[in-house]
Amino acid sequence: MKIVIKRTKQKATRDGYGEGLLELGRKNEKIVVLCADLKSSTRCSYFAKEFPERFVQVGVAEQNMASLAVGMAQEGYIPFISSFAVFSPGRNWEQIRSSICYSKANVKIASSHAGVSTGADGATHQALEDIAIVRVIPNIIVLVPCDAVEAKKATIASADVLGPVYIRLAREETSIITGDRDKFEIGKVKIVERGSDVSIISCGPVLSCAIEARNILKRAYKIKAEIINCHTIKPIDEKSIIFSAKKTGCVVTVEEHQISGGLGGAVAEVLSEKYPVPMKFVGMPDSFGESGKPCELFEKYGITSGKIVQSCVAVVAKKRSLE
Repeated sequence: MKIVIKRTKQKATRDGYGEGLLELGRKNEKIVVLCADLKSSTRCSYFAKEFPERFVQVGVAEQNMASLAVGMAQEGYIPFISSFAVFSPGRNWEQIRSSICYSKANVKIASSHAGVSTGADGATHQALEDIAIVRVIPNIIVLVPCDAVEAKKATIASADVLGPVYIRLAREETSIITGDRDKFEIGKVKIVERGSDVSIISCGPVLSCAIEARNILKRAYKIKAEIINCHTIKPIDEKSIIFSAKKTGCVVTVEEHQISGGLGGAVAEVLSEKYPVPMKFVGMPDSFGESGKPCELFEKYGITSGKIVQSCVAVVAKKRSLE
């Protein structure tokens, strides 16, 4: 599949979630949506406007929202709970763990405003730990769509899964990378570009940075990078990741999340046991964010195509030194 980033076409992944909810609501009367006083920001306002009788405005009460959703799931409904990622799973983690996941309740947790791209809202509202604290809980699927098109597909696909699902979304408008006809399958990575020298594994909107880095690597360093869209963090596609690592011999992971415990940690867990190779991790370097423009924050914390290029050059050199 040949991917071309269209800079003129941008949309936030949270918009894809809102569109997905609307489509689900029109097809399935069992879909219900709960929100923690962030209807517009999370884009569940689309659903609320058309289906007010199936929308519940809980208010600033994320813990109650999670508990209410469990009750609805037990009555046969498919509830989606919507908030900012710093509040859900940040504030209601215990309810997600003990009420939703322990009982395998059919609840979908959609969390917006994740990552430093939340921008001027600052460190308190930039969720950078959510993947780590969610993926460690048993019985939950963790999805991080790369663009609005994939976010819509992830939302729709999550409704077909019986059990808890976490969907990570962003506020900022970002490049549309995938197409309407591209297949989305939970638990399966998508090979964006094939390569032979290094595997770049990414998730979320920063996948666009990985694609930019690939073009620089090919032009300036004659390095052919394989780009992998790992939109499902859990269950992670071990088979495809190992296959790519065997082919290229080294790996760089890219994410808008703390390096510890996120995509990089999940990939490292797979490869350290099954097929160890030189690795580098591009992400948040054990730091809180701060208030600023998203582009400035990405530059400050090294979540850029330039940083990816440096990391790839380093792991390729390490690989060659071991040959």
